[in-house]
Amino acid sequence: MVRDLGRELRQARVEHGLSQGSIGHAVGLSDTEVGRIERGLIRTVSLIQLSRLLSVVGLELSARAYPAGSPIRDHPQLQLLGRLRLEVPTPIQWQSEVLIGPSGDLRAWDAVLAVGQDRIGVEAETRLVDVQAVQRRIALKCRDSGIPLAILLLANTRSNRAAVRAFGASLRATFPIMGSEALQALRAGRLPGGSAVVLL
Repeated sequence: MVRDLGRELRQARVEHGLSQGSIGHAVGLSDTEVGRIERGLIRTVSLIQLSRLLSVVGLELSARAYPAGSPIRDHPQLQLLGRLRLEVPTPIQWQSEVLIGPSGDLRAWDAVLAVGQDRIGVEAETRLVDVQAVQRRIALKCRDSGIPLAILLLANTRSNRAAVRAFGASLRATFPIMGSEALQALRAGRLPGGSAVVLL
């Protein structure tokens, strides 16, 4: 990543006719340091330094973070998904980690449940912190996967129950089916008729 950004920095610098010294001076670095950054030789360059250098040549640094399957992150989430799986009888097909979008898209549904052609995505959260961010993420997954319905699966904790109460109206607009109804449908071998928040 550092090497790629260094290459973009060099290309933009050359296109604008700027020297390594001139852009280094603008951000408090020597021309040698700029040259090493352009070649990807300084692995410990900070995001702030890169952002400043790129802004001098008319570029803006943008970064995104994606889940990468860390065992520390996954263990509680897998336990939560395991509790839901115990509620789902055999007629319902269960697929884990279903990729979304084209090759290279790192997003995935934590699980997808299917009965015939009908499918519903499952997004598991052990701790609900930013309700709006989760709603946006699920909406994009529904859009990009072609799976129109989703279960937001939450660990049944005091903080999650408080978050659900606090954002009840907003959550009901996105997830209109009651969690108890969704679980009842799943236990009967049916998919819920809409999106739902389920606490387990």
